[in-house]
Amino acid sequence: MTDMRRTLLWVVFTMSLVLLWDGWNKHTGQPSLFGPTSRPAAGAAAPAQPSGTVPGSVPAAATIAAAAASSPAVSAPPVAGAPVAAPSRTVTVTTDVLQVSLDTRGGDVVRAELLNHVDQNDPSRNVLVFDRSPERVYLAQTGLIGAPGLPNHLTPLELQPGETTLAPGSDSVSVVFESAEQGGVKLRKTLSFGRGDYALKVRHEVINTSGEPVSPQLYTQLVRDGNPPPGESSFYFTFTGPVAYTDAAKFQKIDFGDIEDGDARFDKSADNGWVAMVQHYFFSAWLHTDPAPREFYTRKVDNNLYAVGTIYPLGSIAPGQSKTFDNLLYVGPQEEKKLEALAPGLDLVKDYGWFTILSKPLFWLLDQLHKILGNWGWAIVALVVLLKAAFYTLNAHAYKSMAKMKAVNPKVTEMRERLKDKPQQMQQEMMRIYREEKVNPLGGCLPILVQMPVFIALYWVLLSSVEMRNAPWIGWITDLSVRDPWYILPMVMTATTLLQTWLNPTPPDPMQARLMWIMPMVFSVMFFLFPAGLVLYWITNNILSIAQQYLINRRLGVS
Repeated sequence: MTDMRRTLLWVVFTMSLVLLWDGWNKHTGQPSLFGPTSRPAAGAAAPAQPSGTVPGSVPAAATIAAAAASSPAVSAPPVAGAPVAAPSRTVTVTTDVLQVSLDTRGGDVVRAELLNHVDQNDPSRNVLVFDRSPERVYLAQTGLIGAPGLPNHLTPLELQPGETTLAPGSDSVSVVFESAEQGGVKLRKTLSFGRGDYALKVRHEVINTSGEPVSPQLYTQLVRDGNPPPGESSFYFTFTGPVAYTDAAKFQKIDFGDIEDGDARFDKSADNGWVAMVQHYFFSAWLHTDPAPREFYTRKVDNNLYAVGTIYPLGSIAPGQSKTFDNLLYVGPQEEKKLEALAPGLDLVKDYGWFTILSKPLFWLLDQLHKILGNWGWAIVALVVLLKAAFYTLNAHAYKSMAKMKAVNPKVTEMRERLKDKPQQMQQEMMRIYREEKVNPLGGCLPILVQMPVFIALYWVLLSSVEMRNAPWIGWITDLSVRDPWYILPMVMTATTLLQTWLNPTPPDPMQARLMWIMPMVFSVMFFLFPAGLVLYWITNNILSIAQQYLINRRLGVS
């Protein structure tokens, strides 16, 4: 039994050191110990933009051939470097929650600023999702394919007269672009922005101006560099990259590295579903919720530049006739309750990983507590109190077992010293003492293991919830999603962890005893870099555990 416990402690201790070293490697731009990273280092340069090309366009015929081979029923969006008929300009649209820049070339969305979300790395700026700058490339593009010369995201569009700012008292503002006749069709693209809405309504109207029927296809795509978001922590990982969703395959993450290697695996076709680009707290997505055939694709666009998109066949359009197709382009925060109403499965972009089945009800309960208390910090404290109350009996059983272990420790220590040269007899005598005193050496561990999935799920709730951004608690804690600026919470966390260690029974083995004190110090290093909300959660859990354990020790007369 002693050998097994010693082995378990060494495994935990060694894994802690490995994880810390791996985090440091990622922090300094080195490859992960667990395999090549699928994301370029944070310091990687944004892709250079060749003269005369449009960022986010597909660069090479080989790439198009590969895309066509994977989806033979459709063509691919156009090649970068195609002739550009006229220079482009940007148009800025402002609402109460968004400031969006649109390029007249293709009507691309080239910049999106979230007016109600402050950039945590630079409080003087707001969060940018879409951006086209020397540091970042992240765009939303659309166009037509299926025949030569159709208007696409390289085509100059004419901005139609109209307002570009949401007026007081108005619920929406619309911006209309129109192409010249190309390939026998004209394309009218209308982007409508609603008050308080992060979902843009995008309507494509295809007008057949030729004398023959045409059968175009509409593509909607998101193009992004592979760099992680600025300021992302190296000590906890959140997924950044494309995702696809269908009713059949559900939520499918697609690593940039798999796109780079041509090994991206996801459902390629369905009559439902959507694609998105996700990062910590924010994302963008192209949505079409009506049943309609569609093809999903990914491709490498350029060095460190990737696209994910959807292609919709529009069917045959007779001469002189037109056809409209509506999409939603979402660009904003991962607000779980609002996303559930937009499209099936869209709330899954708030990624809880393996613990979704537990995390979703925990977030619901946290949200209800916030409605009552009006403060996310106190809601976290209240949620942990409720969880500890729910597990009170289970914890009591564990702490009683630990108290009994602590009570028999003097006997065990004396016996080990007496039989230190007789290891086999020592093991037999130790098991006799445990049997006579009715002590189960693992009795304190099993109840804790049962609770671990719940508390890990709560960890992911706090890490993933955009509601924690810029959310104050008390005093110096003005943002629960960033680390404590004065490191007071991590120091309290360390102190409570050491106090809890002192209350636990000390292993008879001196090496195990030393590890019991070293391990909390090792874990505390990570908590100095964790968001304040996560540290508050652990402190509350520790304090409640200490209180319960102390009362049980007193009741059993264990000091």
